[in-house]
Amino acid sequence: MTRKKSTQLFYHYFEDWVELYKVNSVRPITLNKYYVTLAWLIRLAPKLQLCDLTRQSYQQLINEYAQDHERQTTMDFHHQLKSCIVDAFEEGEIKQNPTRKAVITGKRPAPKKVKFLSQFDVQKLIHVMNLETSLNWDWFLLLILKTGLRFSEALAITPECFDFTNQTLSVKYSWDYRHTDGSFQPTKNPSSVRQIQLDWQITMQFSQLLHGLPKDQPIFVHGRVFNASINRHLKVLCESAEVPVLSIHGLRHTHASLLLFAGVSVASVARRLGHANMATTQSTYLHIIQELESKDGERIMREMSQLV
Repeated sequence: MTRKKSTQLFYHYFEDWVELYKVNSVRPITLNKYYVTLAWLIRLAPKLQLCDLTRQSYQQLINEYAQDHERQTTMDFHHQLKSCIVDAFEEGEIKQNPTRKAVITGKRPAPKKVKFLSQFDVQKLIHVMNLETSLNWDWFLLLILKTGLRFSEALAITPECFDFTNQTLSVKYSWDYRHTDGSFQPTKNPSSVRQIQLDWQITMQFSQLLHGLPKDQPIFVHGRVFNASINRHLKVLCESAEVPVLSIHGLRHTHASLLLFAGVSVASVARRLGHANMATTQSTYLHIIQELESKDGERIMREMSQLV
């Protein structure tokens, strides 16, 4: 139902905007973030009309949201609202862009969790895994450690994804684990469709583990899968191994960091992780890259000093 825009409530306008521009054009997980923003908008500004949006009223809205959220989360909230408001401004529904020069704050960040393990800690973690002759969640975690797969990508792996002759693993889909039934879905982006080279050891292990399994069915999914449950299982393993506790996504970070420290190029790591471009890899692992560049500087000077 079309509402008179200039005098309608801001959250109504935002809701209509999401329905028009975001439904069926963004991934379900991204769309859900817009609906979370809508819920906060209803909670914080239930009576704010579109025509009453000013720099002051918008800043007040952002400040109230920032009281309960860290700065980055507040920034994401601001960006979603800003996209909608800029459209309203360009369409002449409001006379100014109230998001201009908005000040983004947030509550003090929680202590940062460990994002990746050292090679020594990885060995300790693998040592306490229960790597039996049948598939279990420990094999799932090991596969992520050795390939850098995303959680949803690893869930979607089927026997036909493996090419044991050429020692490769094809990533074609991800698994929609957030819904009760679960199903295959497209990967995060086109670059995520890729082939990952496997080491000989895990190639031999999985060639035996997959014997007799349906070729087109996920090898790890048997009913509803909860990310939190497997993270708890990983936490128990980390505590048993006496290594820092990290998330499943931290295993992906660990895979990338081990490759970078081993001297693998950023371009190769980006392709292996399925990043859309190297900029994503560089920004995610900036601290590691900077540390490696520092060592490179020392190596360069050492080599140059020998040219006498």
